[in-house]
Amino acid sequence: MNAAIRNFLVEEDGITALEYGILACLVAVALVAGFKTQLGTIYGQIMTALGNAVTSATT
Repeated sequence: MNAAIRNFLVEEDGITALEYGILACLVAVALVAGFKTQLGTIYGQIMTALGNAVTSATT
């Protein structure tokens, strides 16, 4: 039993997969944050343009 626990603690193959998983999550979070900011800017520009169009049409 002790030998199995020692072998488990010494084995490093699973750590590499875990590191790649964490890296992939960080990249995904960065992409989502970037797109969210960009989409918010585009939404604001569209709303401003629509507001200007409505104001021009009513005057």
